[in-house]
Formats: sequence, C-alpha cells, structure tokens
Amino acid sequence: MAARIDHLVTSGTFALDGGEWDVDNNVWLVGDDTEAVVIDAAHDAAAIEAVLAGRRLRAIICTHAHNDHIDAAPALADATGAPILLHPDDLPLWRQTHPDRTPDGELADGQEITVAGTTLTVLHTPGHAPGAVCLYAPELAAVFTGDTLFQGGPGATGRSFSSFPVIVDSIRDRLLTLDPATAVRTGHGDSTTIGAEAPHLDEWIARGH
Repeated sequence: MAARIDHLVTSGTFALDGGEWDVDNNVWLVGDDTEAVVIDAAHDAAAIEAVLAGRRLRAIICTHAHNDHIDAAPALADATGAPILLHPDDLPLWRQTHPDRTPDGELADGQEITVAGTTLTVLHTPGHAPGAVCLYAPELAAVFTGDTLFQGGPGATGRSFSSFPVIVDSIRDRLLTLDPATAVRTGHGDSTTIGAEAPHLDEWIARGH
C-alpha cells in the first residue's frame, strides 16, 4: 500500500519579536498503517499522537523553527521516541522556544527521508527563516512547504531572521521548477498547486511581500 497523507489542524500562539498572534497550523503526516513521519509538530502533541493511532513515528520533521511549528515537538518526541530533525541554520530560532532541548538530528539540502516506501527530499528554502526547508514527495505529487510558499504568495518576511529577496530566490529556484501539478501542502491555510502559484511571481516581487 502506498503512503498516504493525513492532515490535522491545531491552534495556538505564534510569538516572535515581542508580539503574539493566534494561529491555526497545518500538521501533516506521511505514512501507511504501520509507520509515519510528522511534518511540523504544532501546538498539541496529544492530538497528533491520536492521528498516529499507534503507528511507529519515524521522525518529527521541522520545516523551520518558529515556535508555532515546533512547540509540541519535544512532548511528541518524548511520547513516541521519534527524533526531531531541523536544519541547523534555524538553531537560533529553536533555542528561543526550547533552550534546554536540542533537536536530535540535522536536515540538509538534498537529504532523503523514506517512510512507507515513499521518499521525501529535503529542499533548503531559506527566506522566511534561515533554516526553512520544504519536503518534496513526487510519488505523492506533493510538496510540503511550511511557511515558504502559500496560496497567494511567499511566507512573511517582516520579522527577525527573514529576507524577502532570499525567499523569492528560494521559491523561484527550488519550488516553481517542480511539476506544475504538484500539490502545495502549506503550514497554514488552504493547499494550492505549483501551477496555480507560478504565474504570480512577478506580482509578488512588485508588491514586495
């Protein structure tokens, strides 16, 4: 049986640079009936564990280290024994939320993570955060973009550790080159496709966000 994608929405608080915002986060699970990985353990470890439903959790993959994407990661790791994986460029952000707990492994551009016979390829896509990554699964016709690409444009770049020119380069060079039919599974909000977003790149550049 091929891997499937499970989707959970959790709610909590995003905090950065002294501000706080209420947010809903997409949590994605890729796996089969026996094992899975979690992409972004946001807000509610118990709810994520319920969706796992006893499956072996192979890894907790962090698309970046803003607190709303990692706040439940240590609790989920403690409950399941799964390692937390993060790109090392996001360690400064990680330490703002979890100063006493380090990730268990590093993500690197081009790294392949296999679960349930399906390969997720790590694409380093800085801009929203220095260590932001996307996970491309061509067998599932999907890319998990965290907060790098949304329906309607790039992730926010107005706060610390972010850069609009860098995120534009990441989206142009790493994401818009994928098959247009690829589903974009985002960190917040509705999914979209590469083909739906690609024609709007020049508009985003012109508006500056």
